[in-house]
Amino acid sequence: MGVGTLRTLDRLAAAIGALDAAPLEFQSVDDVPMGGVLCALPALLSLGLLRHTHDSFSLPKGFYPIETIFLVLAFLGLARIRSIESLRYQAPGEWGKLLGLDRIPEVKTMREKLGLLVREPGCAQKWSSTLAKEWMAAAPETAGTLYIDGHVRVYNGGLTKLPRHYVSRQRLRLRGTTDYWVNAMDGQPFFVVTQPVDPGLLAVLREQIVPRLKTEVPGQPDAEQLAASPLLHRFTLVCDRESYSPDFFKQMRDERIAVITYHKFPGEPWAQEEFTSRPVQLVSGEQVTLDLAERGVCLSNHLWVREVRHRDKAGHQTSILATDYVHNLDRVSAAMFARWCQENFFKYMLEHYGLDRLIEYGTQELPDTTRVVNPAWRSLDGQVRKQAALLSREQAQFGAMHLPDLATADAAAEHEQHKGQLLKDIQQRQAQLDTLKTMRKETPKHVSIADLPEADRFSQLQTDKKHLVDTIKMISYRAETMLAHLAREKLARADEDARAWVRGLLLSSVDLRPDPESKTLTVRLHRQATSAQDVALDHVCAELNATETIYPRTELRLVFQPVGSTQIPLGQEF
Repeated sequence: MGVGTLRTLDRLAAAIGALDAAPLEFQSVDDVPMGGVLCALPALLSLGLLRHTHDSFSLPKGFYPIETIFLVLAFLGLARIRSIESLRYQAPGEWGKLLGLDRIPEVKTMREKLGLLVREPGCAQKWSSTLAKEWMAAAPETAGTLYIDGHVRVYNGGLTKLPRHYVSRQRLRLRGTTDYWVNAMDGQPFFVVTQPVDPGLLAVLREQIVPRLKTEVPGQPDAEQLAASPLLHRFTLVCDRESYSPDFFKQMRDERIAVITYHKFPGEPWAQEEFTSRPVQLVSGEQVTLDLAERGVCLSNHLWVREVRHRDKAGHQTSILATDYVHNLDRVSAAMFARWCQENFFKYMLEHYGLDRLIEYGTQELPDTTRVVNPAWRSLDGQVRKQAALLSREQAQFGAMHLPDLATADAAAEHEQHKGQLLKDIQQRQAQLDTLKTMRKETPKHVSIADLPEADRFSQLQTDKKHLVDTIKMISYRAETMLAHLAREKLARADEDARAWVRGLLLSSVDLRPDPESKTLTVRLHRQATSAQDVALDHVCAELNATETIYPRTELRLVFQPVGSTQIPLGQEF
């Protein structure tokens, strides 16, 4: 039955179908490793970890209930155990004490349970969509400005040859899929859209993200309000330069959706006299002084938009385009610069939560009508780019050649010969480039999967388990953030120390003291390294106790209690 198995009768009953799920029974134990993850349980439950699970998922009778599987996945993320395979290197009995069981599920069992949870296609997406609506409704002030960006999930396996994408963090074109994340201004994630074949940010916005946001974002003005105020908009999208498109700006303006992005073709710098120093409040609450200027600019499709520029101390100007005609330039610039919260979210999730880790091994066929980039066109495009770069280099060399004033006749003849040969090479390369461009123009850029040669066809990675686990990681990240907000209220260096302090708390050992008579489960937390951190611990415990959280599938109320002391008795100093 496995190492750490103590409840043999319950397991035998579950094996013969006589037990729906094992009852949870906690023991009085000391120093349970990584027991600090229980501090995140109130936040996990309030964020919906176990809400709607029975409506969206189901498991057959067995020893492990569905609540335990979800808690295990959330605790693994919070404990920085980045993959299910890593369970084989964990102490199963110690983790079982935190779950009220004899041991944690082994890797094979977890994989089987995940497969059963997502056996109905689309159930994970349905669950995550329900939670995203609730998160937006709970914080309508943050859902009004949404950040959308793509993240390439690199695939190094050999099951299929996925299309290549440019990965900016590695500056390489690598095989993988693209996930488009929708986040709030402070970086908190709402939902993710996975694209096995990436049509580009604009296509995903038009076809999938914007239609969904129009129905899910709370607090949108109604038709009467929109008709009464021509400048009013439903909500605001903030994206990087990939979203630059005058036609897209106009389409979103017609749908009363504001767009803020970087100007792809900013042109000449503006005069220094146009900039004024203005106080700007960032999303973190910090107030800074920025040199800002604003103009109206007419795009190629005759659409007038706002152009806001920021000038830094070195004189560099950052150009921002916005179809938000309501808020002042301070609000527009702060919204654009807050986009780095989403970049920081990607970095943090990659480092701490294993965002790119595979959850399942397997592929599924793409529909034959799926449009993909033609490999023949891609090859020709690569040749065109290569020849254009070589031509540019040779033209620069030709323009830089000059005959010295005191050159001899032999040197002059050699110079003319070399220059003539270089000119001939330029003409030949120009002709070759023109031929390649003609061939590229005559080759369709996109074709359907069915029209690809057999050697160029590919499948998509299975996504259901990945989507479920990614949603649980989102919940875990949000729970960690809630704890960090509580810690910031008492830590002196709040911005620098809060998350690091929470990570240490989650990985700390705890003592468990169940009391069936008073129906409590006391989680005793060891004191911190400094008195200042003890103050933060007392504050966090008080806030957690105020939630009066009941441990799932029990009647035990969680009580968080700091124990011990960092104070050295008087007269015993060393």
